[in-house]
Amino acid sequence: MKWKRSERLVDMTRHLLENPHLLIPLTYFSDRYQAAKSSISEDLTIVKETFEENGTGKLVTVSGAAGGVKYIPKVTESEVREVMAMLKENLGRSDRLLPGGYLYMTDFLGNPRMMDRIGRVFASAFAETEIDAIMTVATKGISIAHAIARHLNVPVVVVRRDSKVTEGSTVSINYVSGSTRRIQTMVLSKRSMQSGQRVLLTDDFMKAGGTMAGMKNLLDEFGCELAGIAVLVEAEHTEEVLVQDFLSLVKLKAVNEKDRTIELQEGNYFKKGGTME
Repeated sequence: MKWKRSERLVDMTRHLLENPHLLIPLTYFSDRYQAAKSSISEDLTIVKETFEENGTGKLVTVSGAAGGVKYIPKVTESEVREVMAMLKENLGRSDRLLPGGYLYMTDFLGNPRMMDRIGRVFASAFAETEIDAIMTVATKGISIAHAIARHLNVPVVVVRRDSKVTEGSTVSINYVSGSTRRIQTMVLSKRSMQSGQRVLLTDDFMKAGGTMAGMKNLLDEFGCELAGIAVLVEAEHTEEVLVQDFLSLVKLKAVNEKDRTIELQEGNYFKKGGTME
């Protein structure tokens, strides 16, 4: 089949968008479209310029025999601000207020379009960081973890509160909840990770960081390294925070259960290195 340039561009763009952070040899496109490498290079230049002009991301070219092209999802500062504003408006409704100052977020976390945008925002912030896996705790952090993993093209590791027979042999640790100061348990299958992997931790909500600290201890048990921490909503810290270096999109500043008001502000995304290109 002889591909027209317009057809090549459409198919090439689709393939790159579906395979972020994957190094694709030029020979793959050349063989697929039955076209010379010089023509493929010209096509990639067009895609690269379009991605960068629209803020979709960037194409990185790796030279040499083992080289190729890699698509890196990126977002602009204006898009991040838009996502933050969307979060504040949506999560700031009084009907989301739960006892104890928590917010009802289940419907929000189940919205695939919202999660995809949030995943892109976090993936953009960690685009230049070496990450082998995303770790979260069941259950509410799973959708965020998968959204980020989709744009970083890495697997998701889910920590559970109790052991499941389907998990096989597991590693179990006890940790102290940062907000309630209660002893809790985390369990992870021994097959989930390999020693030496760099792992990004994520969750939907963080108060004092006890859960994050527990996951960091699990990484030590597996001989893995912490690559970063991404939190959708962080709470105003009235006590000592157990983790310091994390990225958040929204901060829950204050809650008045009597008046049923919720005060939200932008998180520390830009202060902590969520830079745009």
